[in-house]
Amino acid sequence: MDVPCVAVARESGEAARSALAAADALDDDHEIAVEDGRLYIPITDAEAAADAVAVLDGDTEMTTHDLPVRQGVRTPADILGFEPSVERIGDIVVIDEDDPDRAATIAEAVIDADLPARSVLNRASKIKGELRVRDWEVVAVDDDAAADSELSPTETVHREYGHEFCLDLAAVYFSPRLATERHRVVEQIDPGEQVLDMFAGVGPFAIPAASRGADVVAVDLNETAVDYCRENARRNGVANAVTAIAGDVRDVADDYHGWADRLVMNLPHSANEFVATAVDLAGEECVLHYYDIQHEDDPFGPGIEAIKAAAEPEYAVTVETEHVVRSYAPHELNVCLDVRLTAAHR
Repeated sequence: MDVPCVAVARESGEAARSALAAADALDDDHEIAVEDGRLYIPITDAEAAADAVAVLDGDTEMTTHDLPVRQGVRTPADILGFEPSVERIGDIVVIDEDDPDRAATIAEAVIDADLPARSVLNRASKIKGELRVRDWEVVAVDDDAAADSELSPTETVHREYGHEFCLDLAAVYFSPRLATERHRVVEQIDPGEQVLDMFAGVGPFAIPAASRGADVVAVDLNETAVDYCRENARRNGVANAVTAIAGDVRDVADDYHGWADRLVMNLPHSANEFVATAVDLAGEECVLHYYDIQHEDDPFGPGIEAIKAAAEPEYAVTVETEHVVRSYAPHELNVCLDVRLTAAHR
């Protein structure tokens, strides 16, 4: 299972481990892994971990990695005799099982294992509708953990790179699998930038961007997601830097014409329908992070064509990065284009 960790050069490993232990940020439930000359050290608190390793020499990265559970900790696999496919979002464990008996068996093992889980949800539908939500079946709840929480079985607080996001999976879209990609984009942001997230959800791009010193506008069609975005901005201490707006970004564009230094377009199935709006929002110089899902034979071409068709000749279009985020389906890739738009009269 992917868990939060710090990646460091092998020669810095002991210093990093000691610093994390001193900060009480070392995860003792998972083993340290070595891959390509780097150590992946599991952590419990990303913010404390980042502070702990900030003073170390050499390259360090906050990331996630598939790390084995430390021996002596009973896992669902120990109980079941096989490794179930699970995903953790905060203290919720998500499974995807068509057989209700198998789902119940896995959920019971998750609750009985030593790793914390307040509830187990089974995906009951595909993502659907304009709001990009799905149906869920609550398969199991840890009664002791639930008694200590005011949240429903589908609500949780998910922590990612030093930020925390309250959300309800039954009402909003959220994917923890994009944590590393979100961090990649946020690390490019400079203080003072004007950033507009066109499909912001509960704020996993917007709030870290504000923490970098950006002035952020976060737009989403899902009013519940926008409510969570405002709450998450408050709980992460950036409420004054985030303007969260419920509505279609095409209806918001007139109020922010030419405003953005950076645009995030994470709506990969239909982002091409919003490129003209993105161009309208772009300032004199603007970086566009355009997410797409395309066939592996030409994963970047359609997006580049769509952006150029909407932006030229008013803007010069420079593709700075062609980045594969992940495999989405057989022969289909989820990709990101980092594109710089520069007003042609400059």
